[in-house]
Amino acid sequence: MTATLAPPVRIGRAAVGALGMLAVATGALESVVTPTLPLLQRELDMSPAEGALLSIVLLITGALITPVAGKLGDRYGGKRVLIRLMAVVCTGGLVSALAPNLPVLLLGQVLQGAMVGALPLSFILVREHLPAGEAKVAIGVVSGLFVGGGMAGTLSAGPVAEGLSRHWMFALPTIAVIGSTLLVNRQMPHDAPGRSDDTGVDWPGLALLSGTLVTLMLVLALAPDFASQPLILGALIVVLAAFVTGWIAVERRAVSPMVDLRMLARPAVWKSCVLTFVICVGTAVPVYLVPQLLAVPADEYGFGAGATAIGFYLLPGAVAASLAGPISGLGARRYGSRAVVTAGIALLAAGLIALAAVHTEIWHLVIGKMMIALANGLCVTAMVTSTATSVDRGDTGIATSLVLVTRVLGFAVGVQASGAILTAATPSGSDVPAESAFVTGFAIAGAVTALSLLVARTMSKGVKA
Repeated sequence: MTATLAPPVRIGRAAVGALGMLAVATGALESVVTPTLPLLQRELDMSPAEGALLSIVLLITGALITPVAGKLGDRYGGKRVLIRLMAVVCTGGLVSALAPNLPVLLLGQVLQGAMVGALPLSFILVREHLPAGEAKVAIGVVSGLFVGGGMAGTLSAGPVAEGLSRHWMFALPTIAVIGSTLLVNRQMPHDAPGRSDDTGVDWPGLALLSGTLVTLMLVLALAPDFASQPLILGALIVVLAAFVTGWIAVERRAVSPMVDLRMLARPAVWKSCVLTFVICVGTAVPVYLVPQLLAVPADEYGFGAGATAIGFYLLPGAVAASLAGPISGLGARRYGSRAVVTAGIALLAAGLIALAAVHTEIWHLVIGKMMIALANGLCVTAMVTSTATSVDRGDTGIATSLVLVTRVLGFAVGVQASGAILTAATPSGSDVPAESAFVTGFAIAGAVTALSLLVARTMSKGVKA
């Protein structure tokens, strides 16, 4: 007699609810930095460039850990890897809550970045333990709760930081993450490991890509101080070049590379990567600059908004971003991906140019940020769809991973460049950058985004229903 594998244990509402609670808690923990960044910069005596670095390290870690988490989940079981990733996230949340200075807070954010890889594992577990129809509903619920948690974190971070302290704005959602992780561990049945990939994880490629991204961020952060420390900046540029060269060499020779660079030779893929990079740079600029402008004292040229008010002003943009995915999907089905991407780029460029021209009222910033958030969601969803459908089925994961890395790189460069612009435009002895720095940042991002229309018009029209 031959042994047969037992079918996966079907999960109930309690297990899906536990995953939903985890999504809410992680979404809240992920979102607390953005509305409170000006407050953190004041309390920790950070320059704008250092603040920009703080706001992106979580995203960089997430982009690096996500492909690794999928392979480890297949090898050892999704639940086991999910729980261990969440243990790393909880540790990061506690480190951030107790951080006395910027280096420790950066470490906490790096550890928290593991949550980005944990969310796809939740989806894998749902698909493993539910029928296809119910799994789609459950995934939609968990995704929506993650977005809702992000909105809750955006709104609550300011009042908690101002009413209690910056430490509690990390501690409270971390406590919720710990509780929901324990609940998931109790409610979710163990899943058997899948077939192990003989090629394993591309650890050398992961290490070199990590070094590349970290060094690039340090170069951008130190760029405004080039005159005072040219040797350090020059050495970092040499190190960056070495990392890039080594990473390309390793990825070209790897049996199962983390990022298959050979895919970039395909027009559909490199066009998607170029557009994704530019779109994310354009989106990242206002993500960083708008809260900074809101926090500028009212007796200068800003609005003197505290962390609570900033979170409230950013909420409409978060709502617009949550609606962009479904709208983009419907638009791509009816008009094709190229039409959606073109419309998104035009809306993004218009929002950026409008912010450069008029930003004297709060509603200018709120409406501009809404336009940009909606445009980014339209473009990114359509780009992923276009990329996934333009390659062979077996190459879908490789192609979309390229877009993911490009997306993170574009966002990181946009945020860090914005921080560098503000740092360079801040007079000695002052904490307030010149207003022209904001105008310059918005205008450059708008112009670069508009130029990407030249690439968008060469895209395939995409699938229409």
